[in-house]
Parts: sequence; C-alpha cells; structure tokens
Amino acid sequence: YKINRCKKKKKKNKKIKGSKDMTITKTIYMYFLYIPTYMLPTFDAWQWEPNEMLSCLEHMYHDLGLVKDFNMNPITLKRWLLCIHDNYRNNPFHNFRHCFCVTQMMYSMICLCNLQEKLPQVDILILMTAAVCHDLDHPGYNNTYQINARTELAVRYNDLSPLENHHCAVAFQIFSQPDCNIFSKFDPEAFKQIRQGTITLILATDMARHGEILDSFKQKVDGFDYADEEHVTCLKMVLIKCCDISNEVRPMEVAEPWVDCLLEEYFMQSDREKSEGLPVAPFMDREKVTKPTAQIGFIKFVLIPMFETVMKLFPQIEEAMVQPLRESRDRYEELKQIDDAMNEVQVLQMIQSAEEEEREPDDWREEEVSV
Repeated sequence: YKINRCKKKKKKNKKIKGSKDMTITKTIYMYFLYIPTYMLPTFDAWQWEPNEMLSCLEHMYHDLGLVKDFNMNPITLKRWLLCIHDNYRNNPFHNFRHCFCVTQMMYSMICLCNLQEKLPQVDILILMTAAVCHDLDHPGYNNTYQINARTELAVRYNDLSPLENHHCAVAFQIFSQPDCNIFSKFDPEAFKQIRQGTITLILATDMARHGEILDSFKQKVDGFDYADEEHVTCLKMVLIKCCDISNEVRPMEVAEPWVDCLLEEYFMQSDREKSEGLPVAPFMDREKVTKPTAQIGFIKFVLIPMFETVMKLFPQIEEAMVQPLRESRDRYEELKQIDDAMNEVQVLQMIQSAEEEEREPDDWREEEVSV
C-alpha cells in the first residue's frame, strides 16, 4: 500500500503544504475560549471544514498537556495531523470526519470522566493517538468482505482483523517519517510502550471482538483497580470502542446524517457482494434494511449495555451519554411503529385492490348475460 506523504517545499524554512490553513484562526480560538461545547458529546462536527477540524485536534493535544509533557515539536504535530488527514479516504462513513468525531468523543470522555486524575499522561496520549489513527486508509468495505473476497489485506493478515491491522501499519508508516514523528523525543522503551498501547486499542475496534472485550470489562468493573495494568488496558479498549460507535450519543440532528452515511457505505458493499456472488449480510442489504431496523437492535443490544457498564465506573456519563442513547432507542422504536403501520395499510390496500380485480370479470359476465 502507498502512504500519502507530507510534501515539503525545498526551502530553508520547511513548510508543509496546507499548514497555513491549520493555524488556529481567531474564530476558532474565541470558540474554544468561551464556548466549552467542544468538550461535550453534543459537539456538531458537521459545521466544521477539514482545516478547522485539524486545528481542533491540534488544540486538544495542547489543551491536554500532551505537547508540553512529552516535549513534542508543535510543527511536527501539525505535519502529522495533515498527513493523517491525507491518509483517510473519501468514503461515505469511514473518512476523516469520522476520525475527528471519534477523537472528539475521546477528548470529551477524558474531560467528563476526569481521566487525567486517574490515568498517567502516557495513557491519555495512547487514547488520543489511537482514536486519531483507528481507521486510517479504510477502503470502505468491512472485514467480512475482505475475507470473503480474499483481498490482499485478508491474505496478508491471515483473515485476522485485516482492516484493523492495516490501520495500525499505516499509522506507524506515518510515524516512520521524521517530519511526522511526534514521538521522536521518546527513548526506545517509551516508544515501544506507545506503539504497543496504540496497536492494542486499534485492534480492539474490530466488532468481531465486541463480546469478548465487554465480558472481560464486566468481570473487572465492580472491583476495578487503577493500579492493575490489565484492568487499565481493558478500560482503554472499552473507551475507544465506545468512542468509535458513539454517534447515537449525539443530538438527533447530528447523529442521523451519520446513519445515512453508514447505510450508503453498507449498500455500496452489498451491491458489490451481489455482483461478485459473495454472501450479503441482511443489515447491509438495501432491499431489506430501514433506518429504524438498522438502529434499534444496535442501540439496544450493543450501545446501551456497553455504555451502562462504563457508567458503573463513571456515573457522570449517564446524563451526557446513556440517557441520549435511551432517547434515541425510543425514537427509532416509534419510527418503526409508524413504518409498520404504513406497511400494514399498504398490504391491506393491495389485498383490497386484488379482490376488486378478481370481482370485475364476474360482474362483467353477469352484465353480458342480462343483455
């Protein structure tokens, strides 16, 4: 695979193309200074252009103290973020805006749950960096397609989380570029810790491992010990999972367009699977799925149980995250009832129409006899 590299101008003062656009503008600065909504799950990423989202991400690293505490070169941080942007594809769903939303939700959870008081800064760095990198170079077709179609990625990674392994590989290909290596000041042992931690979290985003990871966290949450490395690693895995699939936590007007984007990507895949004679998942088939049916089961059986488990450790997320999920579930169930009622009316109309068509010839023959 080819990495989109940051391009430099051949001058003494090296500048990355587009770095001017990444300067935090006065508008963004004032927004951050006076309106702390960027810390909340209600943040609306649809209002922001890519260069503004890049500036927001840059600000998060500064605001969390990561740049100062780890002696990062601010210019390298800009270059790294620009290179990250260039290595997300323009998919309907798995694109740079999704990357930004996941990272903003992680930032929100760090603030809301006071994680900096509970975890060392290196873990905060791992959480943020894994969120930024978690879907790098996503092709828009999921692991099931990769495996069934025997793609290059599936063959390379032996059918084991091919996409997530690829995201990790692309992330560290980018870090291997000196101009994009925000970890350049780290000694080898510290870099090894960052690398292993980031890989562990990105691999945890494979939904095939959802049950395994959540069950492991449930066993630990009641007696959670921040001094236990295994406990903390499991918590970080659950946190990135929450952030990765957190759109329904956001207000309806922010969340619903993401459902449209996801369904568009699903339909692209199912159309391709049909044309290639591959199995098609019902939840991705445009002829079988609706918005309510797509969301109800996911919210009820995946999102709410996971967020409610995290709520045991951080009760403060109930109002900001769990309650919006319950409201979203209720809203989609109401929509499904409306859809079901409309479908029932349509079926009755079809039956009535068919019965009328069957009666018409008999009526015509009766009239002919009487004549």
